[in-house]
Amino acid sequence: MALTDTVPAAVPSAHEGILRRQSLRESAARTYARSLPIVPVRARGLTIEGADGRRYLDCLSGAGTLALGHNHPVVLEAIRTVLDSGAPLHILDLATPVKDAFTTELFATLPGKLAENARVQFCGPAGTDAVEAAFKLVRTATGRDGLMAFSGAYHGMTADALAASGGARHSGVTRLPYPYDYRCPFGTGGERGAELAARWTENLLDDEKSGVPRPAGMILEPVQGEGGVIPAPDDWLRRMREITAARRIPLIVDEVQTGVGRTGTFWAVEHSGIVPDVIVLSKAIGGSLPLAVIVYHEELDAWRPGAHAGTFRGNQLAMAAGRATLAYVRENGLAQRAGELGARMLARLSGLATAHDCIGDVRGRGLMLGLELVDPEADADATGARPAAPALAAAVQRACLDRGLIVELGGRHAAVVRLLPPLTITDEQADAVLDRLADAIAAAVRTTPGPTGSSPTTMRGTSP
Repeated sequence: MALTDTVPAAVPSAHEGILRRQSLRESAARTYARSLPIVPVRARGLTIEGADGRRYLDCLSGAGTLALGHNHPVVLEAIRTVLDSGAPLHILDLATPVKDAFTTELFATLPGKLAENARVQFCGPAGTDAVEAAFKLVRTATGRDGLMAFSGAYHGMTADALAASGGARHSGVTRLPYPYDYRCPFGTGGERGAELAARWTENLLDDEKSGVPRPAGMILEPVQGEGGVIPAPDDWLRRMREITAARRIPLIVDEVQTGVGRTGTFWAVEHSGIVPDVIVLSKAIGGSLPLAVIVYHEELDAWRPGAHAGTFRGNQLAMAAGRATLAYVRENGLAQRAGELGARMLARLSGLATAHDCIGDVRGRGLMLGLELVDPEADADATGARPAAPALAAAVQRACLDRGLIVELGGRHAAVVRLLPPLTITDEQADAVLDRLADAIAAAVRTTPGPTGSSPTTMRGTSP
């Protein structure tokens, strides 16, 4: 059935009943369901249709999982082929033609200097499982235990992955400053801020009195996603590679959300040209199904058989869907397309920021975009940044949903409106997304009290 058709028995009472039962039965830890009270029943490409018959443009894309959007024909065909073949669906870590085809395609997309000396470990089904595997790998290879991670990071919800994320405290993790122009921890931003962040890292490693022993590894994101869509400067990434290589510290790059063309190159590390020791991959590599791997330099392969395992590391449907996705992105130049379209969308978002004092910063790379919302009535700090406005961001998200647009929030204070559309989004769809977002911001500005509760935020050049 096409998305233009009606949904059988799609009535508001059924929609409301499902949501009510979810709230009664599911954990208090549920997240997306709270801010997005919809019941998806059908989807294709950028579009989701709900049980109430409403249609939405999905710029969440399964938190970046759906590189080709919902139910892309090449993904569905790959899944059907495996189902119709009689092949086993679950094979632990055994070799199969499906797995071999996925691995071959994956290696064909990797930066050449990594692929020629790489090994791959299939992990559990989620990105956090692959992060845990990466930590175990570098600890085994180096004989050291500590880790270096960055403020604002997000690497997953299991123990060590969460410990390395920005909001956690853990004695085994040394937290480092991540370059963040709008809210620079050194009060400078730009190249100077990134240089100071690099010097801080060098000092911690080289000062015998710093209290920081040489770690087992360093983990970073080329673009912090959950942290607020903050792209790392390419020069800073190169400095991190130089610093870690000179001290024989394995560099782990988390490409769970940035990989498979999202930022304008197939892998985000290609912007800077660095070759990490370990890349953590999940989300889009499974073509919408659960799959997670780490790819690493063969010199680190010091594991003994069984040192890292997992029951659901042999998902044949995910490998087939993943191979089809990787090949489609590669063959159709979707990474380059993401870079070009993302730049145009970023330019229009920047124009939107000139009309609204409440938009403090617009940033992104490729089709990974964010707007940081602030209180325009509050005093700015020394770098010009104003306090975050999470209530306004939540209002914008609700207003977007009212207009048939799904967006996510992120950032230090949940005040960054995030756009993660599929790489297959058309120019016309991109315009529709930005039109709805602009209208939602204007509506939220008119109706939402300021973060201090004193008055509504206003557009530049207008009166309350």
